[in-house]
Amino acid sequence: MATDSSLIRNSAQRGEAPTAILSGRALTRNSGIPLDLNWVRDVRVNTSAVERRAQTQTARRTVKKEWQAAWLLRAITCMDLTTLSGDDTDERVRRLCAKGRHPIQQELEQKLGIEKLEIKVAAICVYHTFVETALAALEGSGIHVAAVSTGFPAGLSPLAERVAEIRRSVEAGAHEIDVVITRAHVFGGRWQALYDEIAAFKQACGAAHMKVILGTGDLLTLRNVARASVVAMMAGADFIKTSTGKEPTNATLPVGLVMTRAIRDYAQETGMAVGFKPAGGIRTAKQSLDWLAMIKEELGDSWLRAEMFRFGASGLLGDIERQLEHFATGRYSADYRHPLA
Repeated sequence: MATDSSLIRNSAQRGEAPTAILSGRALTRNSGIPLDLNWVRDVRVNTSAVERRAQTQTARRTVKKEWQAAWLLRAITCMDLTTLSGDDTDERVRRLCAKGRHPIQQELEQKLGIEKLEIKVAAICVYHTFVETALAALEGSGIHVAAVSTGFPAGLSPLAERVAEIRRSVEAGAHEIDVVITRAHVFGGRWQALYDEIAAFKQACGAAHMKVILGTGDLLTLRNVARASVVAMMAGADFIKTSTGKEPTNATLPVGLVMTRAIRDYAQETGMAVGFKPAGGIRTAKQSLDWLAMIKEELGDSWLRAEMFRFGASGLLGDIERQLEHFATGRYSADYRHPLA
């Protein structure tokens, strides 16, 4: 099938710019700022307005044909392919890494005309136990290894143990650390305690990028989500992330809208850029398009790359492959033709 492969190639390639740009202003990587309690206390969220805005994201018509294929390829390059199950094994992690290196079947790549793009995921996300296994399996690929840490998913182990866990993963070679906050600090309005906790995590991460998981499904209100987002960024978060994937409610568009607008406000105030990672419950290609469109509209094109935006996903890749195959052949394939691990 003939496709506009140049459009797909140009739209799917990762950006290489070292900073993000917002409203024409070049931003630097977030290094954190002193805790500003007045800023935190002044945070307000109009819940009904946020929900109405989020509803418009899913109600509109989505992109079609080669444009949809291009956006779906971009989604793959922004994916943290994840396995965080109690029955994980070294062999499962190796198979997942192999899928991350070659997320699209070779035959389908040829039909789309994208072989030279060398499409791959952004990172493989695993427990600390499997960091070395993932590093060995991904050697030479350029794909990062992300380790969940700090008593994931509850984050309730003693602080010293959580900090030591980060250091062990960094020493093992993890490029990125996904940390969990103490949600009780948010409920109690203990912003200094939350700031100090995240700052300790940041120091332990060293050069590794820190993604701060807020556990938004547990935070009860959008105002809590916004305040926790601001404190995490002040404490030095490289990314703020919605969920562990283990909560009853995970990534939702209203929560994403609040967090991305907090990122935008922080960038405008400080000149520093923070990435965003929705995780948990994003399973369909259509959902990935909704999230990408929201990021483009709220933060701009410079966030539409792996350095600034990630999907935390396990089942999403399979549905994206099915949609790409439908674009290339006109037929939907069975799920079992696109195994992950």
